[in-house]
Amino acid sequence: MTTTAARAPETTDRATTTAPVPTTDTGHRRVSARVRILLWLLLVMALALASVAMTTRSFLLRDVDHRVNRLLAQETGEFANFEERGGDPRTGRPFTDADRLLTVFLERQYPDSDEELIGLVGRAGAGPRQIRQPHDLPVALPLHEDPEARRRIFGSPASSGVLGRPQGEIRWAKVTVAQPGRAPDAAFVVAFHPGREQARVNSVFRTLLVISGVALLLTVGIAWAVAGRILKPVRVVRTAAAQLTEQDLTRRIPVHGHDDIAALAETFNGMLDRLERAFAAQREFVDDAGHELRTPITIVRGHLEVMGDDPAEREETVRLVTDELDRMSRIVEDLLLLAKAERPDFVSPEPFQVAELTADVYVKARTLGDRDWQLAEVADLEAELDPQRITQAMVQLAQNAVQHTTAGQAIRIGSRTNGPHLELYVADSGPGVQPQDAEVIFERFRRGTARRGARGSGAGLGLSIVKAIAEGHRGHVRLYGTPGGGATFALVLHAPRAPEGDPT
Repeated sequence: MTTTAARAPETTDRATTTAPVPTTDTGHRRVSARVRILLWLLLVMALALASVAMTTRSFLLRDVDHRVNRLLAQETGEFANFEERGGDPRTGRPFTDADRLLTVFLERQYPDSDEELIGLVGRAGAGPRQIRQPHDLPVALPLHEDPEARRRIFGSPASSGVLGRPQGEIRWAKVTVAQPGRAPDAAFVVAFHPGREQARVNSVFRTLLVISGVALLLTVGIAWAVAGRILKPVRVVRTAAAQLTEQDLTRRIPVHGHDDIAALAETFNGMLDRLERAFAAQREFVDDAGHELRTPITIVRGHLEVMGDDPAEREETVRLVTDELDRMSRIVEDLLLLAKAERPDFVSPEPFQVAELTADVYVKARTLGDRDWQLAEVADLEAELDPQRITQAMVQLAQNAVQHTTAGQAIRIGSRTNGPHLELYVADSGPGVQPQDAEVIFERFRRGTARRGARGSGAGLGLSIVKAIAEGHRGHVRLYGTPGGGATFALVLHAPRAPEGDPT
């Protein structure tokens, strides 16, 4: 506001009333991860945007309140200062009449568009007379047209307050004018109508809501596309899982990137690899068992069907049948062992002295046949391995060497280190292995196209078991020729601990 002279204030007792302005006011169904993500995103975004809009509205309304309070304090301060220090321009002396004081002060003021400056003179019970400048206000019912509001403000013991009306709220402050020895009979009132300011704040609030709604829709649209792209591998996994059957486990998920979804696809592919191997091993077990057991069953049935009453014939038949049943038992046990090779607990590694293990194998192998058994080099170190499984594999190699050598021929058992690897080997002096057989003898029920030495009674599973034990230790079986003739089979394992000495 300014303090330059304005239009002369008018004195009136009008009491105009205005009519109040009316106010205008299943069953369960699976929800996809994509929809759940969008619903949560929609909820969080809606709460966040609503919080931003409400906070902004609160700050703006608080700013309006502060500005109105400063304006009321400034106007009342100016009037109090004028009352204390001002003088009547006609007499040059301090004011002695409240009516004259209010009139002179109001002549020098110019109110803001939503502000009213009014002087009230008279008793509250009789209704105050007002002094004001002609000033048009863009409100439904100004204070100067509302005598009831003026009486309530004039009669209030407070110096400021808020007057709620159907036509709009009024923020007011007043300074009473009292002559010496008399009760206050006049007051200077500053009234502010915050309706338009609040309407502007509400307009900003509605604009924020509209912008937030548009932003929310755009976010949901973008999130729908992004979520679909991110979750595409998950849908591929679900589709692949639905299409998997026991007969077809070859389908795999394409892996792209290095995020969690790619890790999920890799994990799923690894699970499919394990399932495929497990089913393949199961089918192979069934096929092998059916193939190998069919012959002894046929032999047993045939002998039992033609068995006569002669005691000698019956004794021979029983001996043949018992021999075939023993062979069937060995085949079943070997097949079960190979089936267990697919399990993670097939081997149980523990720290063990290789020298002690080599010596134990040598002692046990000497009972397998009349051969020239020799304990060759011994590795003096401690390694992580399963001593029972390694012993089983080495004894099987020794048994294989016995079957392909004759009495008196040399069989050497030993262990040695070769760089980071540990080799436990059995070397015989037999006829050796034909080159065309070297690739197949480790397969189940494969004995090679050219057998070496004497034929045994095995089913061709021994070397398969040795190979499974080596692979269970994350190693392999190595076959090479023995100097001077024969074959050497070695279990090549990783030696995780340094040797304590240099074996020779």
